[in-house]
Amino acid sequence: MRLIIAIFLPWLLFFTIGRPFAGIFCLLLQITLIGWIPAALWAVFALSQFKTDQKIAQAQLK
Repeated sequence: MRLIIAIFLPWLLFFTIGRPFAGIFCLLLQITLIGWIPAALWAVFALSQFKTDQKIAQAQLK
């Protein structure tokens, strides 16, 4: 679900993973039509980093 959000509403993804300042900057980038593609790529990358961070934190608890 978050991957779909990352592609269509990249700025919203940053708010769901707890990075509101990046979300605001991403929204400004997304306002321009050319900026939509870099914003979506950035959001997908941030989502993958978020998932990796969660896995590392989970492994440290075990």
